[in-house]
Amino acid sequence: RIASARLQNWDYGSNGAYFITICTKNRMHYFGEIIDDEMHLNETGKLAEQFWLEIPIHFPFIELGNFQVMPNHFHGILIIDKINNAAAIPTDPTPGNKTFGQLRFQNQGSGTISSVLGSFKSAVSKYAHLINKDFTWQSRFFDHIIRNAESFERIQNYIENNPKNWKEDKFHK
Repeated sequence: RIASARLQNWDYGSNGAYFITICTKNRMHYFGEIIDDEMHLNETGKLAEQFWLEIPIHFPFIELGNFQVMPNHFHGILIIDKINNAAAIPTDPTPGNKTFGQLRFQNQGSGTISSVLGSFKSAVSKYAHLINKDFTWQSRFFDHIIRNAESFERIQNYIENNPKNWKEDKFHK
């Protein structure tokens, strides 16, 4: 088992902004192609975009920031904004002296980044398989907790400019 890269003392259901990257398995180009520095979505790419836009319908505490469907991955900012949220970084010991990361693997709970993205990936997969039976996501996703306005702005710009920078992108193959 690969160790989690997530912060072990962070509750991923707490209020905050999260930069998310989700890749297709083996970086297969399932969502379309970049032509003249612009992303042209195919049918599967349009599904991914549609289901991303529907996240706040199913999870009313989620706001969407910038997002971009790329040929083989997806970048987006998810903002959790729950009313009467508990402390953002719990410091009290957890049951059995387990970290929040360890507990997440046992029961991620509703209202967490993992549960939101699991639902999104499942919905896309269900309909993408009708178009291409081989469609598969990478099993994990990358997340980054956005801690300040400067970082938020930098990440928004990165997402917006991702198609223009495709040839230099680490996911380009």
